[in-house]
Amino acid sequence: MEFLADYGLFFLKTLTVLITAIIGMVAIIAVSARGKISQPEGSIDIKKVNDIFDDYQETLEANLLDTEALKDLRKEQKKIEKAKAKSLKKSKKDKTPIAPRPRAFIIKFDGDVKASAVDSLRQEVNAVLTIASPKDEVIIDLESPGGMVHTYGLAASQLSRLRQADLNLTICVDRVAASGGYLMACVGQQILAAPFAIIGSIGVLAQIPNFNRALKKIDIDYEVMTAGEHKAPVTMFGEVSEKGKAKLQSELEETHELFKNFIADNRPQVDLSSVATGEVWYGQQAINLNLVDRIITLDDYLLSLRSSVDLYQISYAEKKTLPEKLGLMVSHALNHTIDTALTKDRQLSLTK
Repeated sequence: MEFLADYGLFFLKTLTVLITAIIGMVAIIAVSARGKISQPEGSIDIKKVNDIFDDYQETLEANLLDTEALKDLRKEQKKIEKAKAKSLKKSKKDKTPIAPRPRAFIIKFDGDVKASAVDSLRQEVNAVLTIASPKDEVIIDLESPGGMVHTYGLAASQLSRLRQADLNLTICVDRVAASGGYLMACVGQQILAAPFAIIGSIGVLAQIPNFNRALKKIDIDYEVMTAGEHKAPVTMFGEVSEKGKAKLQSELEETHELFKNFIADNRPQVDLSSVATGEVWYGQQAINLNLVDRIITLDDYLLSLRSSVDLYQISYAEKKTLPEKLGLMVSHALNHTIDTALTKDRQLSLTK
């Protein structure tokens, strides 16, 4: 027992020294960073998706075809490449212009309640607009459960910039584009959805828990001081009046009208009287309501373009300081722990 106690004490001392050292390093780095001229916050990363598909194909061919069949295939591929090179050389010699292959730029938007990805989206749109021409296409890989009106309004405005530049804008929804997500989706000339992707709702929601009665039970007064008749009509701790509820409901209705008007401007084929009810639909249902144009997954759509279009994945990566990276690591570790615990709870509840 004495050995275990000594070992435990040694372990705690070591852990304390380690934590102190990490905190000291973070503090030194933070202090040294003060006063420095700010540098660019991130960079654009580009991947050619055609090359990824080609690698898949070549790997499978090498593993599934016998030696003779693979040899014949490679020979045929070399013939095709040689013919292309010859044609290119001839056109250069004859000074005959060759039309470049069309391009499609793929941008992923993974939305949360605050639409945090809007900052990256802004940079990715900026990058595309520096080089894209009207014959190019932009494909948005969109996933969002919806969220705050002002941030999703900004995200939709970023996509509108692509439309204003006369680019072909395609929105692909494999999983969900709800509420603010559909506010973004409706900007596209075409919306593609997987069969069971969740589309909608076209509605506005406000949820505010109120603890006023609980505070009264324990004799705690909570005073709300405002200037302006309609400032904060409903709060978490103040008493909710009928007048306050009516004002909040009025604001929700006004926001809903703005939402519907935005959809009407961008997607006039939608019958808003039928769909702006706060309901959600699966992709197979949404196509009958003109909320989407085609049932197809993003992967199938990209594969259909592979042979005729140069596909480029565009992503913006922020540069983070060491303290930010350490904070992110801790945050991810905590999130993973919480997610694991929640998943176990779900599994237990399903087996009961």
